[in-house]
Amino acid sequence: MITNPKPRKHKARLSRRQFLGAGAAAAVSATLSPVKVFSFQTPSQESVTQPETLTFINGKIHTMDARDTIASHVTIHNGRFLTPGNGRPARLPGARVIDLKGRTVIPGVIEGHVHIVSLANRPGYHTILENTTSIREIQEALAARRRDVPEGQWITSMGGWHPNQWKEHRHPTRKELDDAVPDRPVLLYERFTGPCATNSLGKAFFDAADAGPKVHPNIVPVRVSDAGMIAAASFTGGGPSASALYYLRKMQTFDDKKRSTLDAMKYSASVGLTAHLDEVLFPTPGPLHPNQVLSNLDQYRMYDSWLALHREGKTIVRLQTNFLQNQNDPALPELKERLRNQFQFFGDNMMMTGAIGEWAAPLASGTIWREAQRLVAQAGWRNENSVQSLADLTQVVEGYEAVNKEFDITKLRWVVHHVPFLNTDLLTRLQQLGCGVQMAAFRWVTSTDPKVITGAPFRMIVDHGIQAGIHGDGVHIAPLNPWLQIYFATTGVNSFGDHVNGDQQISRREALRLFTRGNSWFLRMEDKVGTIEPGKLADLVVLNKDYFAVTDAEIKQIRSVMTIVDGKIIFEANRL
Repeated sequence: MITNPKPRKHKARLSRRQFLGAGAAAAVSATLSPVKVFSFQTPSQESVTQPETLTFINGKIHTMDARDTIASHVTIHNGRFLTPGNGRPARLPGARVIDLKGRTVIPGVIEGHVHIVSLANRPGYHTILENTTSIREIQEALAARRRDVPEGQWITSMGGWHPNQWKEHRHPTRKELDDAVPDRPVLLYERFTGPCATNSLGKAFFDAADAGPKVHPNIVPVRVSDAGMIAAASFTGGGPSASALYYLRKMQTFDDKKRSTLDAMKYSASVGLTAHLDEVLFPTPGPLHPNQVLSNLDQYRMYDSWLALHREGKTIVRLQTNFLQNQNDPALPELKERLRNQFQFFGDNMMMTGAIGEWAAPLASGTIWREAQRLVAQAGWRNENSVQSLADLTQVVEGYEAVNKEFDITKLRWVVHHVPFLNTDLLTRLQQLGCGVQMAAFRWVTSTDPKVITGAPFRMIVDHGIQAGIHGDGVHIAPLNPWLQIYFATTGVNSFGDHVNGDQQISRREALRLFTRGNSWFLRMEDKVGTIEPGKLADLVVLNKDYFAVTDAEIKQIRSVMTIVDGKIIFEANRL
């Protein structure tokens, strides 16, 4: 169950003196030019506590309703939409009128399968690198982040990016990181397990740690190479990258976690993401351990910082939290206790529990997995499973059908995620069970062979007519930014510029509909969010570019200039 946070009392802090004492201050051999970054502002908390009455005029407002209505104006009152329309809008007393000047407006984007709780728990001052395309841009982003980082604190970037996305197709070197940030330690951690890259101050810290007393019986040496690289860890046995992460997590305070959580919310708002269905992390209950990689946290504590901010009235984007069970124990004790003691869909419209997902037990456990499906059905809970092959999907469909003979699951909205391989027979059988399909769009950044189809078969699924949504599965293996996923779904082009998804592309309107109206179904919130319609909660995004008119390449550059959640302006790049 979600429980109350227990903040630590003391804040660990590494001074610059400590790093210099280790003998590793690097000389800066190159100076970066002034950095141009996408700047954004988040309104103060006072400005988002009470919704205004807002009237938007002179826009291209894509409502995503059943008729694909495009309106020129819409009013938000008491946190909800009034009827959008064209012509002259009615003016409510005290309304703030915002002239869109032809800008494109869409409903708030919804992520139907994400791990944003991980982003909320990142140690150090996390830096968004998922939108960078070169080593130079990495340096600029790190240098820009440096301005807000206190002396002695770590600048980090953990998950969300992949070397494939950079034109050099490699990690930055220690010298390149020193050139960007010579006076703060830096750690870049790739995906789940590393490898990592660090600068000279980071290398000095880890070299000193390797030479010092062993802080945990299971820790292994970090062993930073002269180039600044740290070898990857394994999922189960730890390793150098996991040890580096352990040291940073040990220094993290509860206030640090709250800061990282707010940063995650702000970044979500800047790319137009207003709601998330979080699929948790690989559960590792209990104390911090050096074998835990980036995708491991205690599932009973990982939401503490988000819960604390919610109690303080500071959550600005919506979060629904699933419960991932990962036990091979035939008795399934954890799952049974979860179903016995937890409420599904408990909370409010800003933060609530979900149900079971990404899975109730590992697919490979066979009979244990099948019994887990049965227990979830018996409890009347929503259930989700991620699949990676046609054999996986066949097992899931057959398992769902077997359970349905005993307990009716057709109204429970069971789900299958990722679906890189499928056929129309399996789709039809899922549809008959009332199930939905969440299509993965993240493999554009990991694929390297243009001869291999790497994405979900978007076209086949959309044409079939089954309930469908689309997701990016951020923030370990892929970016959180939905526009990068939309780019892949509509073009099939990967980070090398190769076309890798056959003829399975969908239109821009279809992709946006899946990320808004479509994904609202998976949160059981289709009557509240996902479209701009009368009476719905007012989640809205004003875009910096016309999504429907820009070139394919420009889709990746789309950002929000204003994001509204619950009728409140939570993000504003420039005052409209």
